[in-house]
This record gives sequence, C-alpha cells and structure tokens, in this order.
Amino acid sequence: MVVKKKTAVERVREMCLSLPETSERVSHGEPAWFVGTKLFATWEDHHHGDPVVGLWVKGAEGQQEVLVGAEPERYYRPKYVGHRGWIGVNMEGDVDWGMVGELVRESWRMTAPKRLAALIG
Repeated sequence: MVVKKKTAVERVREMCLSLPETSERVSHGEPAWFVGTKLFATWEDHHHGDPVVGLWVKGAEGQQEVLVGAEPERYYRPKYVGHRGWIGVNMEGDVDWGMVGELVRESWRMTAPKRLAALIG
C-alpha cells in the first residue's frame, strides 16, 4: 500500500477545518479559511510574484515583530495585511508544524466570536 505524503496546504487545511465553524473558500485566487464570515488564515503560493509559498495568520500585538526578528527565514511581514500585525509563515523547507498549529489556533481564537473561542483552550 502506498501512503501519499500530505502537501503543506493539505496539512494546513486539516488544521483549519478541525476548528469549530470553520469553512474554506477561495479568496484572491488562494485557499482561505474563515470562522463565520471572518478570515483568519490564507494561503500564498507565489501570489502576485512573491518569492514564497506561505501561510498568513493574525498575530497578537507585537508577535509579528518578535517572530520576524528571531527567525526571518521562517517568518515575514506579509504585504497587504502585515501592517495590521498578520504573520507570514514560510511553508517551504523545514516547517515547524507545532508552531504552525499554535499560530492557526491563535488566529482562529482572535477572529472567532467569544462563544466559540471559549471552546478552544
């Protein structure tokens, strides 16, 4: 039996869709994940000529600066939403899947209505 290795976007999709009341839609030509009608994560595959395949998530105040400053090869300030504190995660090469999971869950918590956010510890 051949076991197919999941692609990065498939792994992110599973993470996002495992969260309550999350849906996936295409936004700006890329997969994007919403809780209700609000965006909490989006995929970037060389979007508008960018040199990266990445994941964009909302970040807590100051978190973007800390991550980008500590690991600029792994994290970046995404265009369009970076000025609002969103974090870009480089999804090529060595991906820290534990951290990606934490960032996805935190972005979801920041976006979800309080009644839903309380469901995820």
